[in-house]
Amino acid sequence: MALGRETPRQRMIGILYLVLLALLALNVPDSILDAFKNINNSLETSKSNVNTAVQQLFTAFENTKLKEEPARAKPIYDKAKKAQAIIGELDKYILSLKEELAKQGGGYDEEKGDLVKRENEDISPNLMINEKKGTLLKDKINDTRAKLLALLTPQEQKMVSFSLEAKNPEKSVNGKKSWEEINFGSGTPLTAAMTILTKIQTDAKNAESDVVKIILGKMDQAVVNLDKFAAVAVAPTSYLVQGQPYKAEVFLTASDSKSEPAITVNGSALQIVDGKGVYSVPTNREGIFSWTGVIKVKQTDGSYKEYRTPQQTYQVARPSAVVSPDKMNVLYIGVNNPISVSAPGTPTDKVRVSMSGGSISSAGGGKYNVRVSSPGTARIAVSAEVAPGKTQTLSSTEFRVKRIPDPIAKFAGKTGGSMATVALKAQNALFAKLDNFDFDATFKVTKFTMIIAKPRADAIVLSTSGGQLSSSMSSALKGIVPGTRVIFDNIVAVGPDGTSRQLNAVALTAN
Repeated sequence: MALGRETPRQRMIGILYLVLLALLALNVPDSILDAFKNINNSLETSKSNVNTAVQQLFTAFENTKLKEEPARAKPIYDKAKKAQAIIGELDKYILSLKEELAKQGGGYDEEKGDLVKRENEDISPNLMINEKKGTLLKDKINDTRAKLLALLTPQEQKMVSFSLEAKNPEKSVNGKKSWEEINFGSGTPLTAAMTILTKIQTDAKNAESDVVKIILGKMDQAVVNLDKFAAVAVAPTSYLVQGQPYKAEVFLTASDSKSEPAITVNGSALQIVDGKGVYSVPTNREGIFSWTGVIKVKQTDGSYKEYRTPQQTYQVARPSAVVSPDKMNVLYIGVNNPISVSAPGTPTDKVRVSMSGGSISSAGGGKYNVRVSSPGTARIAVSAEVAPGKTQTLSSTEFRVKRIPDPIAKFAGKTGGSMATVALKAQNALFAKLDNFDFDATFKVTKFTMIIAKPRADAIVLSTSGGQLSSSMSSALKGIVPGTRVIFDNIVAVGPDGTSRQLNAVALTAN
């Protein structure tokens, strides 16, 4: 922390001071003693300027912050005053040393503007080395430094760099091994010792200034007064399936009810009540949605400090209820059996569907087509990915597998009864229809027999393959008269399952 925040002028004085110390081993001419006197005067001026700046800081703080926000400002002010008092104790001790040196040096010569015995090289070593005052001064300097740093946080300590420190050199200097010997030992003129003490006072004042600025500057930092506390539990989801662990974070939160931060969600501003923003949106669309909150706190310089929440997600599902007819779970052979699968609380892309006794394929959007091939039973299982790499079965449902019902044979749209002679003659095919069946199942007539019985005539019996009337059937049908009986029998049809069905006879009377 001794990186040196001195001005170029101070650095120049320090270098000159070191040069002059190196010349002390030589005869000390008046020119060098005058140089020490000039350095001392410059240091006194610098010390006075720093002291004035510190006093102005306190005065400005007292007239503004201390009056405007006394509750908050008073502890800060007291800490800064403590820093000033710590430096004051060191300065007081150094002044006592100066007074003693001046007394032993015969006082001040007004003509020279310096001590009468300024060139004396015995007074300083006797007082500072022989009487151990130099060792005591070193201890007070280091103790003062430690006390100043103790007023700051570890982070704030990294912000300061002052030269107020008394350390023994790593290597001896001109045979001198201790800090006090180097600064006040043999060969040190009295005026040089006085200059060294003034330099220490200046270093102390600079250190005081640095610490006071940091402490008083805390009033200019944005403050959040945490006056409301609450226990909070946050769970990723409140909907779980059996076997899925329930996890939640439980912690203490605090908020500033008097602050007015700017809070936005996905760019939209929220209304602030008691320092909190409430995010509320309609859920009129299905799907998975995400949002991020941004909180901006205004700083004293007008800028904003930004805080972001982790991304939040939620799922909107259509209201639904599942009704399972226990005795009607039926799959039909030969057609696509459409089914819908949903697992409330589980995203569609995490749902897995499988079956035994048939095949199943996705039609998208939770819809599936099932195909079965033989009567009996089939089972459909639904599972979900509840965690990465972990799948859990949600349900398993058994279905009965049945043949499609037999269709009904129809001629001219009728299964029996009377029909106009002209209408009967106009027909050319027999059809097999599946009424009131929800599946797309088509049956084709593969063969049938037609019997025509005219009044007072022998019956005509004709057979054919397929559903169309043969040419002989058409000719015979065109010769009917009112009262003729037209019967279709031995009708066989084949449906989507590939099995042959024996259908009902159709008996019509021409009128």
